[in-house]
Amino acid sequence: MEVDEVPPIIDDCDTIPAKKQALSKEQKQTLAEEKKAQGNEYYKRKEYKLACDLYSHAIDMCPECAALYGNRCAAKMMLNRYEEALQDARQSTKLDQTFVKGHLREGKCHLALGNANAAVRSYTIVLQLDQNNQEAKKEAEVAQNSQKYETEADSDFDKKDYRKALYCMDRCINLSPACLKYKIRRAEALALLKRYQEAQEQANDILQRERMNADALYVRGLCLYYQGNVDKAFQHFQQVLKLAPDHDKARHVYKKAKLLTTKKQEGNEKFRCGLWQSAYDLYTEALNIDSHNIFTNSKLYCNRANVSTKLKKLDEAIEDCTKAIALDNNYQKAFHRRAKW
Repeated sequence: MEVDEVPPIIDDCDTIPAKKQALSKEQKQTLAEEKKAQGNEYYKRKEYKLACDLYSHAIDMCPECAALYGNRCAAKMMLNRYEEALQDARQSTKLDQTFVKGHLREGKCHLALGNANAAVRSYTIVLQLDQNNQEAKKEAEVAQNSQKYETEADSDFDKKDYRKALYCMDRCINLSPACLKYKIRRAEALALLKRYQEAQEQANDILQRERMNADALYVRGLCLYYQGNVDKAFQHFQQVLKLAPDHDKARHVYKKAKLLTTKKQEGNEKFRCGLWQSAYDLYTEALNIDSHNIFTNSKLYCNRANVSTKLKKLDEAIEDCTKAIALDNNYQKAFHRRAKW
């Protein structure tokens, strides 16, 4: 990414700190050009933080120069500081609505942050200013591909085709590397594919940057719930709903998790009381609540198998143990009970 040459320095320097007001316009121009030139050198050497600082000094001298904001935007983009870069890009186009590179960079920032619609709008402006701009045409096509993948992912989640949804999210992240929304949806797809460790790692990475990110907390709670760590899962869902009371996914899973836990506990109580058929019915109800919770369902099948032996249904008991093992092949109790019967 190239930085821009700065045009003749503008006259409006009213925002310069008081100690700089004593400088003449020519002195401010000279200082700004020196800082800009130094920034360009550091940018070429890929020392983007130093370049960014120098462009900021130049902006202090001449806060109405669009190209200086454009240069700082370019440096911030190289530092993956896309939200800050977007602010600079917007300021550059606000100061000069015909600043093509400003609109291009605004589009790139929008796309990196996962806002493909806004990116397309920025590239459309570029093509209105310069209809032969090949970079804008190429980037607009990239943004449209991102829109396509996001739409397909929404449909795949609805159809419960989580493998395809994961593929689409990977494509979106490649195009929008700074988009937390895509990373969270990817983590959710991983969780629903039972790839819990990968899902938790993705969620934890987000939470290191945004400790109170409700969606990342939801995904981590989802993993805990599906791995049978119900108490911690409940804590996560409760925290999500405090942060985002309208979080429908968290509310739905939390409700389902509580119902599953309640039915399992009621079944256990009926079993302890010798009410075999009631226990059997409650375990069956619990098994119909959430097919994704394989570890809890494995225990439910094993519990129902135990009840079936009390009801003289030995074949069903063996079948339920086999189902329990199919869900969790490390579940030793199911192996022992099947071997015994």
